[in-house]
Amino acid sequence: MFRLKFRQALTAPACLLLGVALAASAQAQDVTLRIHHFLPASSTVQVELLEPWAERVEGQSDGRIAIEIYPTMQLGGRAPQLFDQVRDGVVDMVWTLPGYTPGRFPKLEVFELPFVPGNARATSAAAQRYYESHARDELADVHPILVHAHAPGSLHMKGKRIRTLEDIQNVKVRAPTRIINDTLEEIGASPVGMPVPQVPEAISKGVIQGAALPYEVTRSLRMHELTDSHTEFHGERGLYTAVFLFLMNKQRYESLPQDLRQVIDDNSGIDLALEIGATWDKAEEPGREAAREEGHAFDIIEGKELQRWREASQPVIDAWIAERDESGDDGAALLSTARQLIEQYSEK
Repeated sequence: MFRLKFRQALTAPACLLLGVALAASAQAQDVTLRIHHFLPASSTVQVELLEPWAERVEGQSDGRIAIEIYPTMQLGGRAPQLFDQVRDGVVDMVWTLPGYTPGRFPKLEVFELPFVPGNARATSAAAQRYYESHARDELADVHPILVHAHAPGSLHMKGKRIRTLEDIQNVKVRAPTRIINDTLEEIGASPVGMPVPQVPEAISKGVIQGAALPYEVTRSLRMHELTDSHTEFHGERGLYTAVFLFLMNKQRYESLPQDLRQVIDDNSGIDLALEIGATWDKAEEPGREAAREEGHAFDIIEGKELQRWREASQPVIDAWIAERDESGDDGAALLSTARQLIEQYSEK
């Protein structure tokens, strides 16, 4: 009897310690967040944004948050469905292009208007601040981590150099969003809307003759192997950019303990926008260099020819302003705010 009681006396503390250990182990990964996006694992967004962000969040949470990244739509669906996936809780987080659902986020489109965007750093910071002050209603159903933009896009062509407005007439060029589609159409091209993962096959099969893209994404798409000429635009404001969203399911965020929400908050917003914008600017040169190594031709639209492109695309800006006015917004004021914010962050 003594031996049995002695064993029980020893066993009780041991069980208690084991329970504490198991609880600590369970707490070590309180939350697993799945991030879904449409680009390859080698893309700038995964290597330079999502992976470092995940590492910081995991570290600052002392391992209580674990993050899994699923590129190339591995969790199912199509790229235009990503916003709905995170809104509906199908996935915890997404990185996506709001322009894949035309007209759904009209106020955020202001940065995609022709010859509005500056470099990626200034435009990303401007887009983040603009969202916070003027477009929260467009993302009210989710929890935004970051709003940002790529560096001003260029035209990447196969078998057709673009040096003047005349050169682009009736040429089939991929457009990523509604505004860019309208811009290409207004200047005389024949735009073809499609998500970026479809571009390489469309080029190789002759469905399109070129694509509007930043150099940043061209290497992961192997565009330097599929195209032979590139058209860039001189000056501080580019032909176009596309706005990106890094989002979290709202209910998932709100269900986290306060300290874990704080970790997410500490890795969201304007500082992240400035950091990622600068990263996107730097990511342009490797794509450009890959095209140089292939012996591609490079053309720059500048001077009087650039002014022709600006004038030809102005109706797109006018139409956007009219649309916003009709919806009850002040379109001219929204555009002015966007431009002022880009100027502000261009100077810093």
